[in-house]
Amino acid sequence: MKRIVLLGGGYGGVLTAKKLAKKFKKDGDVEITLIDRNPYHTLLTELHEVAANRTPEDAVKIELKKIFEGQKVQVVMDEVRHIDFTAQTLESRKCKYKYDYLVIGTGCKPTFFGIPGAAENSFTLWSYEDAVRLKEQIRDMFGEAAKETDPAVRKTKLSFVVVGAGFTGVELVGEMAEFRDELCKEFFIDPQEVRLVVADMAPKILPILPDKLIAKSEKRLAKMGVEVITNAKITRVDSQAVIMGDQRIPAHTIVWTAGVEGSELVGSLDVQQQGRKRIVTNDKLQSVDHDNVYVVGDNIFYIPEGEERPVPQMVENAEQAAPIIAHNIHADVKNQPKKSYKPGFHGTMVCIGSHYGVANVGLPNRMFMLSGFMALFAKHFINMFYLFTVAGFNKVWSYMMHEFFHVHHRRSFVGGHFSKRSPNFWLLPLRLYVGYMWLSEGLEKLWKIIDNPSRIFLIPPSPHAADATSAASQAVDAVAKTVDAQAAASAVTNAKDAVEALPVPHFITSMMNGFMDIFFYQSNGDYTVLAKVFQTGMVLAEITFGILLIIGLFTALSSVATIAMGLMIWCSGMAPYEMLWYLTAGVALIGGSGSIFGLDYYVLPWLKKHWKRIPLVRRWYLYTD
Repeated sequence: MKRIVLLGGGYGGVLTAKKLAKKFKKDGDVEITLIDRNPYHTLLTELHEVAANRTPEDAVKIELKKIFEGQKVQVVMDEVRHIDFTAQTLESRKCKYKYDYLVIGTGCKPTFFGIPGAAENSFTLWSYEDAVRLKEQIRDMFGEAAKETDPAVRKTKLSFVVVGAGFTGVELVGEMAEFRDELCKEFFIDPQEVRLVVADMAPKILPILPDKLIAKSEKRLAKMGVEVITNAKITRVDSQAVIMGDQRIPAHTIVWTAGVEGSELVGSLDVQQQGRKRIVTNDKLQSVDHDNVYVVGDNIFYIPEGEERPVPQMVENAEQAAPIIAHNIHADVKNQPKKSYKPGFHGTMVCIGSHYGVANVGLPNRMFMLSGFMALFAKHFINMFYLFTVAGFNKVWSYMMHEFFHVHHRRSFVGGHFSKRSPNFWLLPLRLYVGYMWLSEGLEKLWKIIDNPSRIFLIPPSPHAADATSAASQAVDAVAKTVDAQAAASAVTNAKDAVEALPVPHFITSMMNGFMDIFFYQSNGDYTVLAKVFQTGMVLAEITFGILLIIGLFTALSSVATIAMGLMIWCSGMAPYEMLWYLTAGVALIGGSGSIFGLDYYVLPWLKKHWKRIPLVRRWYLYTD
């Protein structure tokens, strides 16, 4: 039995474990274990959204057992305190774990550079607990300030300083500016009383970005009422202020985002380290001291060939390192050649509040600068891509709900336009009426079919029919009723008194004519048997979906189906202008209209409950919570 142990459930650990599980899926003699002190994976890059109350607290957590549902990975919740590389064991207070291959991905923790009082008097933003604690602190300060009568104390409570103007600090202070506006309304505080400061010892903020994007970021922060202080030599932090040389900024809330170092465990390991407690690796991402120990994510210290600096501590480094490590472990077990790590990073992105962002993205040799909507679009797209690789459709759906549809105060890059703010019961009359219209139209056509099964009125006559007069009379007969006007357009070119149809682009008409020539028309212009089957199917579909809309069962599916039927009729050139009404009403009814006075209220929860129990469904995350 080969035992592979991954230490840490961060970005690198999770991705490496998934890759290993895939490679060793059929190997019964390989055991994969992931150990983390928490039962969940934390989306560290999204913590600022929780800290500033943009998204709910559970939005940044994914249960590890959900991630590895049905996969060859055992998840263990424990805190490893020591690694014995000679005995190849990991030790916690309660257990020892043997390994043949070890992947270290314990991540980082904040570093305070030895500045007096920084660790004791600052909040940090490096864990789920940090984000929740900071959110409560911000709200508490507004609540206390609202009752404070001493102007000096009130000002201190309403002052917030973020130390560190890198990605974390800038994203946090941008979100705090929006949170400030909400809290000012809630506690009846003038926004001018609130002071937001982001300070850094470096000469500029976001130093990794091009100067053009830095200037845009500074302009955006100024617009949001955030003070930016650079070249700030921070000498001390006390419980009520940050001291920068001779300058003292009073504040009850000081957040430290100025830098990180390797975790406490990594710092204690007897392996070669450089930088801020990062483990030195070779090009295979093995520790230079132990061939069976690999390093992933922020713990890597590796300088690629041709580069002067080590790989950056960013998520994409973990994403690119994970498959290399999985391949190399698999190669070692199977006696195959290993691969070297040759990273090619695709840029960086930062959001400044929910409505604005900047990004420098592209290929390693060709970067593009984006700002505003496109930068945030890129950020959300990449986030969803990552979430899909980790937890499939389930987490992507959850992310979309948090970011686009369940937003409050329009805190989304698409504003509140997609926010589900209207109760579904307002759609009940529309649902019943659309259902009745489809049902009545279907029943009326059904009697025509019963009366004369050979009569075709939902498909235009063949242009190759020998008797054009007969074709015209068919078309005239087809416009007997208003929404029976699905057949009306068949008479547009054959009868002058036909109901006017919606225009159809020529290329669609050509494709539809070719399709109908193959399936619906015989060489002499008569209809095929398939034409009769199609017409009967369309009529039965109208009746079926009409009933489903009336009783409120599978309304989303029924609404989509009515839109599809309307589009089919339009493509055939037989849709009257009334069809526009059906199409728009169908779109309006997609979003859960059956959950009010409909069977969806009872049926969908029952189906979800049993659907989630299917192993294949859980394995591929084909469900929603």
